[in-house]
Amino acid sequence: MPHVITQSCCSDGSCVYACPVNCIHPSPDEPGFATAEMLYIDPDACVDCGACVSACPVGAIAADTRLTDKQLPFIELNAAFYPKREGKLPPTSKLAPVLEAPKIDRRSGGPLTVAIVGSGPAAMYAADELLTQKGVRVNVFEKLPTPYGLVRAGVAPDHQSTKRVTKLFDTIGKQRNFRFFLNVEVGNHLTHAELLEHHHAVLYAVGAPNDRRLTIDGMDRPGTGTATEMVAWINGHPEFTDLPVDLTHERVVIVGNGNVAFDVARILTTDPDVLARTDISDHALAALRGSRVQEVVIAARRGPAFSAFTLPELIGLTSTCQVVLSAADHDLVMRDLAVETDPLTRGKLEILAKLGDASAPITTPRIRLAYQLTPQRVLGDGRVSGVEFGLTGTDQAYTIDAGLVLTSIGYRGKAIDALPFDDDAAVVPNDGGRVRGASGAYVAGWIKRGPTGFIGTNKSCAAETVRNLVADYNDGVLTAPVRKPGELEKLVHSRQPDVVDAAGWHAIDAAEIARGGDERPRDKFTTVEAMLAAAAAAPKPTVRQRLVASLQAH
Repeated sequence: MPHVITQSCCSDGSCVYACPVNCIHPSPDEPGFATAEMLYIDPDACVDCGACVSACPVGAIAADTRLTDKQLPFIELNAAFYPKREGKLPPTSKLAPVLEAPKIDRRSGGPLTVAIVGSGPAAMYAADELLTQKGVRVNVFEKLPTPYGLVRAGVAPDHQSTKRVTKLFDTIGKQRNFRFFLNVEVGNHLTHAELLEHHHAVLYAVGAPNDRRLTIDGMDRPGTGTATEMVAWINGHPEFTDLPVDLTHERVVIVGNGNVAFDVARILTTDPDVLARTDISDHALAALRGSRVQEVVIAARRGPAFSAFTLPELIGLTSTCQVVLSAADHDLVMRDLAVETDPLTRGKLEILAKLGDASAPITTPRIRLAYQLTPQRVLGDGRVSGVEFGLTGTDQAYTIDAGLVLTSIGYRGKAIDALPFDDDAAVVPNDGGRVRGASGAYVAGWIKRGPTGFIGTNKSCAAETVRNLVADYNDGVLTAPVRKPGELEKLVHSRQPDVVDAAGWHAIDAAEIARGGDERPRDKFTTVEAMLAAAAAAPKPTVRQRLVASLQAH
C-alpha cells in the first residue's frame, strides 16, 4: 500500500525530511527541486509508514487505496517519475540531508531582531526558520489587516486543501517572540530606514504583486483585465472588491495557459452551488449565479508541447470540468506527441489527446484550449466584443467573440523604496537573499528569485536567506538597533492607529469562520472597514499580559 502525492502538493519538502527511507524526490538539495511541478513518492521504496502524511501541511498525501477516483491518475504519475528497474529494489535507508537551522551567536544587548515585510508563505517560512533559535525576535509587517498573502487571496476557493498550509502559519505566528503588525504599510506608514533603527535586519518577502501586461491595441477597453485580478476578486481581496466583472456574454477569452488561467476558467464554468460550499466571496458567487458564460477559451501563443500549466493541474481540471479541443488543435497535440520524449510533457499531451471535440454542441459551460494563437488586438466599439489573433507563424487572422478578455502571462515584482531594483528581471538584485549595496536588507520569495515555484518552494528559498542573514549577524556585519525595544509599538501606533495585532487577526479569523456556518469553511470580510470592526472585538490584554509583553520587548 504505497503512499501517493496528489495535486495539492505545495513542494514544501517537509515530507522529504519525515520519510525514513528517502523515497520522496526531488528533495530540496537536488537539482530541479525549485522548478519541479510537484514531489513524487517512489512506490517501490515506500514502506507505508505514513510519516509523510503527518508532515504534509496541505493534506496532499494518502495511501493508494484511499484515493478518490479523481486522484487515481496520481498513482501512475508518482511512479513515472522513477526509472524502470530490473530485479528487486535494494532497501533504502539513507535519510535526505537536512540543512540545520543557522546557529546564532548570542550576545549581550538583546536578541537578534528582524523585521519581515509581507506575510505570505516566504515571510512565514522565514519567520519559522529564524525562530528555531533562541534569542531571536521577529516582527511581521503586512499592509492588509489579514495575513498570508496569496494563500488567502491567490489560491482558488475550490482548492481548500492547498489553503491548509495556513494552519502551519498559525502555529508559527503563536510563537513567543513573533509579532504581527497588520494593516501597516512599509513605505507609507514606516520607512525602510525607520525599520532599521528598530531591527538588526529587514527581510522583504513582498512577492511579485504586478501582472505582466499585454501591449496590444484595445487592452484598455472596458471588459479587459487580468486573471490575477479575477482570482483576487473571486477571493474577496479588499482592493479588488469593486472590480467590474461582466459575465453577460457567453464567452470569455483568457490569453495565456498557466495554472492561474486554469483557476479562473474552472471557477467560471463550475456550478455555483458547488462553489457555495467554499470560501468564495459573496459578490463573486452572486455574479456567477447570474452568469451567461458558456465557454472559456484559454489561448496560447505556442503549441501544446509548450503548455505552461502543470500536469497535476491538467489532471485536476479534466477530472472536474468539460475541456475540449478543436480538430486543428487535436492535430497539433498528436504531432507533438509523436516526437516528444520528456515524460511530463508526454503526460500532458496524452491527456490532451483524449479531450472532447470543440465542434460538439455546448450543453454545459465548458473550457476550450486553443493553441498557436498570437493576440493582435482587442475588438469592440466601447466595450470588448472579441479578440483578433494571428495564427502563429502565418499571416492568417482568427477572431474569437468574447465579452470579457483576461490576460494571464505572468507577474512582475515591484520596486521597493530605498532598495535597488532590476527592472528587466523585476527583482531586487541579491546574492543568496543579501540585497546588493544595502547592508541589513534581505529578500525572500518572488521578489528575490522571480515568480517561479509553488507555495512550499518558498521554504528552501527563505531558509537560504535566513542562513545568510544569521551569518552576517554572527560576523558582526549587522548594525544593532539604535532605538529601545518599546519604542517600535509607539511609533507604529502614532503612524497607524488602526494597526491590527495577532489578537485582532484571530478575531477576524474566528468571525469569518462563524459566518461560514456549517456549509462553508469561512465567509470572508471583503472590506478593510469590516475587518477592522471584527478585529476591534478582540479581547483586550490583561494587566499581566501587558506586563509580560513589556518585559519581552526589553
